Amino acid sequence: MSNDYAEIAEQEDVSIRGGVFVGEVQSTKMQKSATVRWEYTEKIPKYERYERRNTKITAHVPEDIEVEEGDQVRVAETRPISKTKSHVIVETIEQ
Repeated sequence: MSNDYAEIAEQEDVSIRGGVFVGEVQSTKMQKSATVRWEYTEKIPKYERYERRNTKITAHVPEDIEVEEGDQVRVAETRPISKTKSHVIVETIEQ
């Protein structure tokens, strides 16, 4: 975990623990939150092929980070912030 993540965690009063993922922002209609989606492949042994799957989560957006729909962001797992939020956006990769 880099120092940049630690600084963001300190500012937002959350501890970053667990996985760090890269995904695309799908929606920013909520206050201080965004919906982030990322795709991954899962092997199906019976058919010896892979299928595309996706994960869609709600992530907290810190006040000093600006995100819009379609942005590539890095998301880190943290303690539960609310009923549906247990991830925080730590940086914007592409806009």
